[in-house]
Amino acid sequence: MIDLRTNYLGLTLAHPIMPGASPLVDDLDAVRRLEDAGASAIVMHSLFEEQIELEEQSTIWSMEVHAEGYAEALSYFPRPDMFTLGPEQYLEQIRRIKAAVDVPVIASLNGISAAGWLRYSELIEQAGADALELNVYYVATRPTETSDKVEQRVLDVLRAVRSRVKIPVAVKLSPFYSALTAFARALAERGANGLVLFNRFYEPDFDIEALEVVPRLRLSEPGELLLRLHWLAILRPQLGISLAATGGIHSASDVVKALLAGADVVQVVSVLLQFGPEYLGKILKNFQQWMEDHGYSSIDELRGALSLSRCPNPEAFERGNYMRVLQSWSGRA
Repeated sequence: MIDLRTNYLGLTLAHPIMPGASPLVDDLDAVRRLEDAGASAIVMHSLFEEQIELEEQSTIWSMEVHAEGYAEALSYFPRPDMFTLGPEQYLEQIRRIKAAVDVPVIASLNGISAAGWLRYSELIEQAGADALELNVYYVATRPTETSDKVEQRVLDVLRAVRSRVKIPVAVKLSPFYSALTAFARALAERGANGLVLFNRFYEPDFDIEALEVVPRLRLSEPGELLLRLHWLAILRPQLGISLAATGGIHSASDVVKALLAGADVVQVVSVLLQFGPEYLGKILKNFQQWMEDHGYSSIDELRGALSLSRCPNPEAFERGNYMRVLQSWSGRA
């Protein structure tokens, strides 16, 4: 009998495969279908800092960090009625999902300033969430904004949340930090129970006839997993906290790769949006079959087997691998 159980953020899960943040959680029927397909937990999409500020103060970008912004920037953000769940509806949806399923529910807050909106972390905990994911999506565009300032803002948000809640907190990061390993360690030292690698930057396209910027959502592709594997393998031996992989998980093979690199869990989104909640069950079945075929009896035997924990000189390995990849192209069909 294979033991697929894994520990994530202090939660014991039946296996490492869960749906990531997506619109599926807005529909209770879809949530129940995810549980029926075998989801080990339910991850909610984010409640945005801007939603809370807009609804409660009738303004957006009122935080100090954006004091240099322009009034016309207000038009860049969606109207409140464009969000499926407003702040109060989000809390109610947590309660409804908790009542509908028997697996842990992980809520999400998305923001970048340590301001009053973070009291919603307390309200999320009170609504019954088992854990909280902080999605710190942010692009620094001003030349006066140094990397230290960017990182400190995230640390301030984490500290503010940790002072308010007792439930586990994971930080969902982008890969675009100048010294990601040191930053990850700083997050762990300040109370992060886990990291989610990575959020995706959604670059808009240009309409060259209308001369307009066109927002366009592209689902992930399996090739995006490679960046996640790279950093999971680096961080696994250096951090004593949970690691989740998200982005590019499309199959059981992708799950295996993420676990070999050092992930405790994986979050699946794009294929569930394409093929429906039941597709999670297919991935789970194929993953279990792979474990059986390769003689593994537990997740612990698999996790981190290809991380850099066995490498005496990770820096030299990275340089050497870089050179080997460049020399691997043969040009032959």
